[in-house]
Amino acid sequence: MLHVNPKMLPRLIELEEDLLGRRARAESEGWIGEIEGIDLTLTFLRTKREESQRRAQRPAVDLGIPKTRTSPRPREVH
Repeated sequence: MLHVNPKMLPRLIELEEDLLGRRARAESEGWIGEIEGIDLTLTFLRTKREESQRRAQRPAVDLGIPKTRTSPRPREVH
């Protein structure tokens, strides 16, 4: 699943404004199929924006740096 970087939120707002303008034009021209496509895109865009805003509010979790496991030494046979 694609996660949007929270730094890109202003760009998502620009995209939404552009889509709303396109939708208004499509509505005035009577382009029903175009309206449906724009509405679907707006729904996905708004969902991604809300998801990104929620993710930005959660603190980052430090998982640390993984350490390599040391394998046990083989036993000597006498």
